[in-house]
Amino acid sequence: MSTRTDDVTPAGPATTLTGPLARFRTAAYVTGVGLLGLCFVMVLRYGFDNAEPSAIYSPIHGVIYMIYLVLTIDLAIKARWSIKGTVLVLLAGCVPFVSFVVERRVTKRIKAGQKL
Repeated sequence: MSTRTDDVTPAGPATTLTGPLARFRTAAYVTGVGLLGLCFVMVLRYGFDNAEPSAIYSPIHGVIYMIYLVLTIDLAIKARWSIKGTVLVLLAGCVPFVSFVVERRVTKRIKAGQKL
């Protein structure tokens, strides 16, 4: 009995990383939106002398960023990124709007099978 091999698709890097990549993309988006929210509450705190929203939201943003760190490191290990590339992606979650740009670039490279 023989099996057909022409119907089998090879498991390339893009197919083996779909789960970690989807989790990273979600975390990057949530972190970017969360960072914009943090900027807003910081304006309220220092611009309008209202510390209450910041006291509530800052710890929430900290947890969101820690989840981003864990999911980014998970993807970095599975995709075999360099340490420099991993650190740069981790730092992207600290600057407003940069996490959106980096998420697009990472997704493009992962889908193309390139390393970071």
